[in-house]
Amino acid sequence: MKTAMGLALARIEMLYIEKDSVHWEMFKNDCMEKEKSQIVDAHFAGWSDAYDYLKSNSNDQARQAEDYYEETYNQNK
Repeated sequence: MKTAMGLALARIEMLYIEKDSVHWEMFKNDCMEKEKSQIVDAHFAGWSDAYDYLKSNSNDQARQAEDYYEETYNQNK
């Protein structure tokens, strides 16, 4: 699956860039590496935030899960 950055760079390359441009390859690789780093950091931050949230709200989690089940699946009321 291509990312938005990958698609944008491919489109720019298709329309405007000479295939042998060393500077373009360096620029493209730099952009993709920065995007990869941002995605990895965001993924880690999401897991970290979720863990902190669950840890700090552990007393509420069982009740919230029970409420969700009742609202979503228990239709025989």
